[in-house]
Amino acid sequence: MSIIMEKEEAHRIIDRMPPNATWDDLMREIYVREAVERGLADSKAGRTKDVKEVRAKYGLPE
Repeated sequence: MSIIMEKEEAHRIIDRMPPNATWDDLMREIYVREAVERGLADSKAGRTKDVKEVRAKYGLPE
């Protein structure tokens, strides 16, 4: 699936949600799905950073 959500996938997400789901619940599901898809696309395209590089950038211990 491309980064642009297909209508059928939107329906599947809604159908899997409980009857008492809120708009916020739906938006969270869509956001998480989009974030994962973008991350996978970046990984496939080689747009990743080494853990050591990220730790150094944010001043985290190794």
